[in-house]
Amino acid sequence: MRKTILITGSTDGIGLLTAEKLLAAGHSVILHGRSQAKLEQAQERLATNSTGSLSGYLADLSDMAQVRALAAKIQQDHPQLDVLINNAGIYKTSVTRTKDGMDIRFAVNTVAPYLLTKELLPLLGSNGRVVNLSSAAQAPVELSALTGETHLADGPAYAQSKLALTMWSRQLGLEYKTTGPMIVAVNPGSLLASKMVKDAFNISGSDLSIGADILIRAALSEEFASASGEYFDNDARCFSNPHADALNTGKAGAVTDTIEALLAKNA
Repeated sequence: MRKTILITGSTDGIGLLTAEKLLAAGHSVILHGRSQAKLEQAQERLATNSTGSLSGYLADLSDMAQVRALAAKIQQDHPQLDVLINNAGIYKTSVTRTKDGMDIRFAVNTVAPYLLTKELLPLLGSNGRVVNLSSAAQAPVELSALTGETHLADGPAYAQSKLALTMWSRQLGLEYKTTGPMIVAVNPGSLLASKMVKDAFNISGSDLSIGADILIRAALSEEFASASGEYFDNDARCFSNPHADALNTGKAGAVTDTIEALLAKNA
């Protein structure tokens, strides 16, 4: 059955390859990027080999106003969304603050996917799926870093932002477990050959298909149909426990409450 699937950060890396594979299988794919030129290049590349339908949207996910506008435009253009893959992420950057004073790593990796998910819940409905890209890199979250009061170096900011994403994925996933949509956090695989890995570690990395294939499984397979609130570790090739803090309801609730307060402040 043909699905409509939104993939954030899909102008390169795992996101682009996932889009390419889904289009080849006949699905309707919604691309997202923050560069108009890269978005157009991705659309041109994919259009030549596609049996599915393709559309593209521009938004800077470090700007919550643009995230809200992106959600509104998708709701306007599409009557239903079957899958949201929150793939966009940032590790290394020369600019670490957003115009609203947030840490840009937390803004893009944690807060934007939370906001986009909440805004698109009406389109996703009871049978939809949300696949959040976590990481093997997970470190205890400093709430002052999440709010932008404490500055962190790239590595700690990335690891904390990915654990924060995993924490709210579990909390919301359990909240919606009986009603849907299914919400799951997935580590797509460590040190894959993405631009992020090349920029951060100066290595070529492993086959991107390792990551794209697990995202497609999470988006479409029966294996993930009842996985809401779970964490899949593709390094171990199985569902697994994330960092212990993600299993702590008090800590997860504090992270979610902090995200909600940030969004209320930047509404």
